[in-house]
Amino acid sequence: MASVPSLASTVNQRVAHALSSALPEAGAAVDPLLRRSDRADFQANGILALAKKAKANPRELATKVVEGLGADEVLAEVEVSGPGFLNITVSDRAIVETLAARAADDRLGVPFSKDAGTTVIDYAQPNVAKEMHVGHLRSAVIGAAMVEILEFTGEKVIRRHHIGDWGTQFGMLIQYLLEHPHELDHKAEAAGSEVSGEEAMSNLNRLYKASRALFDSDEEFKTRARARVVDLQAGDEQTLALWQRFVDESKIYFYSVFDKLDMDIQDPDIVGESGYNDMLVETCRLLEESGVAVRSNGALCVFFDEYKGPDGNPTPLIVQKSDGGFGYAATDLSAIRDRVGELGADTLIYVVDARQSLHFKMVFETARRAGWLTGDTKAVQLAFGTVLGKDGKPFKTREGETVRLVDLLDEAVDRATAVVREKAGKVGLTEDEIVENGRFVGIGAVKYADLSTSAARDYKFDLDQMVSLNGDTSVYLQYAYARIRSILRLAGDRKSAAHPELALAPAERALGLHLDAFGELIAEAAADHAPHKVAAYLYQLSSLFTTFYDQCPVIKPEPELVVAENRLFLCELTARTLTKGMSLLGIRTPERL
Repeated sequence: MASVPSLASTVNQRVAHALSSALPEAGAAVDPLLRRSDRADFQANGILALAKKAKANPRELATKVVEGLGADEVLAEVEVSGPGFLNITVSDRAIVETLAARAADDRLGVPFSKDAGTTVIDYAQPNVAKEMHVGHLRSAVIGAAMVEILEFTGEKVIRRHHIGDWGTQFGMLIQYLLEHPHELDHKAEAAGSEVSGEEAMSNLNRLYKASRALFDSDEEFKTRARARVVDLQAGDEQTLALWQRFVDESKIYFYSVFDKLDMDIQDPDIVGESGYNDMLVETCRLLEESGVAVRSNGALCVFFDEYKGPDGNPTPLIVQKSDGGFGYAATDLSAIRDRVGELGADTLIYVVDARQSLHFKMVFETARRAGWLTGDTKAVQLAFGTVLGKDGKPFKTREGETVRLVDLLDEAVDRATAVVREKAGKVGLTEDEIVENGRFVGIGAVKYADLSTSAARDYKFDLDQMVSLNGDTSVYLQYAYARIRSILRLAGDRKSAAHPELALAPAERALGLHLDAFGELIAEAAADHAPHKVAAYLYQLSSLFTTFYDQCPVIKPEPELVVAENRLFLCELTARTLTKGMSLLGIRTPERL
């Protein structure tokens, strides 16, 4: 089905046309600056600036626009306010008819672009042989939400998980494993059971600590480990096979954590640093031959006039070190070449910590100078802030260590399960339902706390607030959805039907107009790479539904039949919008809570 134009866009077009007719010299591309208003449904503020530019009286121009609009089935009332604003009220019929069109569409009338481009999103980038901590949360959660939002609007999205799977530390790990070949053996596998992420990580942690202790205390082992790095980089078969064991062991752990996060990470989408090794020499050659990069003290560097260090000298992007080793820049530039040249991307999104902003600015500028990023291709860093503790400082354990992500998720689920269990008796949940809903609510709480904050901002990780039934939390939204499902069950045989002939109560109008804005909101969130706008919309939707339910009886006291049907229609459309919006954020909506 075709997308359903919102009332806001319809009104905007009508006012723009009337404005162009009233002021021909302004041309056809006038912007009425329409926005929602607490004085009417919408207010048009653009007339004042246009009148000033044309040296016309703004109130007189506004009056001409009103005369050109006239009243019809969409516009119930248009009045001039103040120095030249227009206050616009749409008809109840228009609201219900537009919502009925949305309800008739599986996509709720949200536009789907068949001509959208290809976006590569780089997110969820843990490191091989290292435990995931709270710092890995934001990239995973924000990136996964952006994938869902963009795909829903029609974009072809290619996921990339640029894991840290290469580097000098592997010499130490591989050499130790070569000398202690049973360190990664699995007890579970020996017993015929599936290997858990916890066991995989336990093995890796134990091996890392033992190899590090030996590396720091035994000079002969240190020499052997450094020689092993050379073997790894040279492609030695035995060394690569042992390196692959570390990657495979880490993936068992990664997948277990992403499974807890209710995220689908596919193996073909994991292309780590090692995936670009074969391109590094050519990347450096192309940069040097084109003059984009130059040798400085033996290193291959790219310089920028605008980026200077504390000493006032330019800060270079080091592509290749003086010892011949390759820096992160070489890998990132090779990845751009691959993603644009081989994958056909016209947009690259990097969901990466804001503290790496300078690095990515320099990488993107270098790629443009080299011609790998053209005017038609854009690369953006969706930079995110830091997860803070309740004290407003970076989130740490009491011992000052980084918080393990798996511990944080388990605690969130435990807290949420306690909240669900407390309410379970009222709706008759089984123990299995309590456990499942506890998982949905706990993981949803963690995701929503992250996504309800603008990515660039830091946010405080406060589990007590996250699982609260009050305020801007996912639990509040999930309970709103469950309440609607309960209402629809209680309705029994009574049907849900739109009745455009009815007059709407103020709470019905407010809810209806907000429901109508869903499509435009999704388009805006996709264009701005801003999942927090979806979260804000859903919280407001839940709040408006609460007001509607308090003021407009649906089941008891039983309203007139057509009124009840129309209100059930609003309930059903709200539930569909809520569950769709929450799914775009990666959050489940249980039917009963």
